[in-house]
Amino acid sequence: MLDIPCVILSGGKSSRMGEDKSLLPFKNSTLIEYQYNRLSKIFKKVYISSKTNKFDFDCDIIYDNNSDISSPMIALNSIFKTLQEDKIFIITVDTPLILEETIYHLVELCDNYDITIAKDNERVHNLCGVFSKNINQIIDQLIEKDIHKINYLLKHIENLKIVSFQNNSEFINLNTKEQYNSILKNISL
Repeated sequence: MLDIPCVILSGGKSSRMGEDKSLLPFKNSTLIEYQYNRLSKIFKKVYISSKTNKFDFDCDIIYDNNSDISSPMIALNSIFKTLQEDKIFIITVDTPLILEETIYHLVELCDNYDITIAKDNERVHNLCGVFSKNINQIIDQLIEKDIHKINYLLKHIENLKIVSFQNNSEFINLNTKEQYNSILKNISL
């Protein structure tokens, strides 16, 4: 079991999905409950980052400190202001196929870096990896400038580690109905 906390980001608008993707049916529960239960077997403590408590199971929620803006930057800021740990594993609710060994590998390599994130053959996965509390001052500055894209945060981090993985399919995001339905066809529910 990994000795750092994990936070599942579940406060987005789900605009491309057309409905709250965290509440979509997935493997005999909802996507968020599936992620929460799966990750609770890997990490010492799992939290959910959200604007509201929209969940029908017991979980620890870290509420966004700004409910007007849907932004991963606001979520990260709220997480670092709530938790005391130096390193936190961040993952989005819509990436349920990330392999356990991928998670362990990212945590294993994070010691000397402020951010350690995954990359596959196609792109960098900005919100799948270990984030250090050291970056919260930069996050504060970007939010003050009304900058909410994680790409901008990564450009400001000198001590960044991007870890390459070959299995693109584990990083599939369930952003649209087509992606969701495709995943459902390929897994056993």
